Amino acid sequence: MNSVNLVFNASGAAEAGRRGDVVVIVDIIDMSTSAEVALEAGAIALFGAAPTNCKAPVNLNPERMGYLAGKTALKHKTQLVVVAEPRYGTEEERRKRAETALLGVARSGAAISEIVPNIGSEINKLVDFKEKVALFVSDTGGVAFDAAFISGAPAVVTATVTRTPEKKGIAPALAGVQRAIEQAQKFDCGISVVAASSNSMEDVLAAQFLVQLIVNQGFLALK
Repeated sequence: MNSVNLVFNASGAAEAGRRGDVVVIVDIIDMSTSAEVALEAGAIALFGAAPTNCKAPVNLNPERMGYLAGKTALKHKTQLVVVAEPRYGTEEERRKRAETALLGVARSGAAISEIVPNIGSEINKLVDFKEKVALFVSDTGGVAFDAAFISGAPAVVTATVTRTPEKKGIAPALAGVQRAIEQAQKFDCGISVVAASSNSMEDVLAAQFLVQLIVNQGFLALK
């Protein structure tokens, strides 16, 4: 029988990964919103990684996440876009925060086209994502993605409820839910929706909404 769960923070993401669920990262400001825009703009794959020296009560491996992102870019004969924090800062500051993940990218041999700030729905104005791989290094969404993947999740996707350049109303949420359901059917497993920060009401409320939307789409009744 299919299952859908609501969990919180990197610890919940790691638990969901160990359980073998498809994990949906909900980080409204801004990682999962930036990710939705990247997909709209033609990104072919997304990865998330924890910043350097991140302290979380779970296993993280940003160097490996950077390596996997780089290898995926090489497989598709394309470049990597790195999305990092701080939002209002220099590229040097973003490189420093993403240093460990960037070591993995370097080890893979992939080329980085740009390193841009994690600004959400207008990120497409900073970079062309078409046919590129995107790596998001961020404090909440990136950490949760990293934790879920390293803990064994068969797939990690993102979702947002925020409108994007091409989607309004419920459309962004439906897109994320559909990705999750497709992956859960592929791997014959449940879905865990992660509010990336339990201290962010926008993440918590959005994650609750997305869980209900997954149920409303009939996932629990699918074979």
